[in-house]
Amino acid sequence: MSLEFVVKSQKLNKRYGETAALKDVNITVKKGSIYGLVGNNGAGKTTFLKVLTGQTRADSGTFTLLGEDNEAGYRKVRRQTGAIIENPGFYPKLTAKQNLEYYRIQRGIPGKEIVDEMLRMVGLEHAAKKKFENLSLGMKQRLGLALALMGEPEFLILDEPINGLDPSGIIEIRNLLLKLNREKNVTILISSHILTELENIATDYGFLNKGELVEEVTAERLKEKCRTFLEVKVTDAAAYAALLETELLCSKYKVLPGNCIHILEHVDRVSDYSALAVKHDIGLLAFEMKEINLENYYMNLIGAENQTDDSQEWGVTL
Repeated sequence: MSLEFVVKSQKLNKRYGETAALKDVNITVKKGSIYGLVGNNGAGKTTFLKVLTGQTRADSGTFTLLGEDNEAGYRKVRRQTGAIIENPGFYPKLTAKQNLEYYRIQRGIPGKEIVDEMLRMVGLEHAAKKKFENLSLGMKQRLGLALALMGEPEFLILDEPINGLDPSGIIEIRNLLLKLNREKNVTILISSHILTELENIATDYGFLNKGELVEEVTAERLKEKCRTFLEVKVTDAAAYAALLETELLCSKYKVLPGNCIHILEHVDRVSDYSALAVKHDIGLLAFEMKEINLENYYMNLIGAENQTDDSQEWGVTL
């Protein structure tokens, strides 16, 4: 039977003193996906990744990793997992190449040529003889990725992998990750504070806030939520909403406090929406085209304490 999920956690909890780093976290990473883990500093992203890689243990809860659900199984499948979490343990006085060669031998990976191949893959062949302590932050990130890729893992766990990279470096790493995912079916779990970059590669998202999983959503579903919309402010939102449905056959809208309505479909019909208010003597107070990006969506998500279900907020279930 083929593996459907690479990671599936159930009610994972982890505390550091009085601080709850993870609270009943249920995360599912589908095989073949690129899962973007989103959260502010202290949200629990790194703690969750450390639990998966065995760098720390959860206080309670369970998880499966590549089909295994116990310590003996974890040790076995972690050989098929590559990871960058915080700062990889490289030796400052050794060169980039010597560091990779050390870990190649330690891990029992055959063939010296794999070291040069990994350096080329992450664009570090020119820095092979540079000591680690003399590498830039971006180069250190690339070397960490090269180490994670040694052994051809089927699952990559990457904590802020593009931190310190310049724009061209970010594009190179993005293309490399997409190639690994599409051509070799490598599943990738990636955390990043550069949310615009996650939008370019992620197929699924998990939003963490203060140790809790606020939402898990596919990129396709998120794209529907982060669409362009019209914000209309009128003197009577209830009457205007009813007219949207009966006269313009518009059902994808959201009524907000303050007589504000967000219209999500046919946003190019600006004149029709404004004429509707004029025709029925409803005061038109404001009319503006807006767009929600991933960063705005996340901030709205963690700031909405009394958020209701979409099926209750929208004119119809989307």
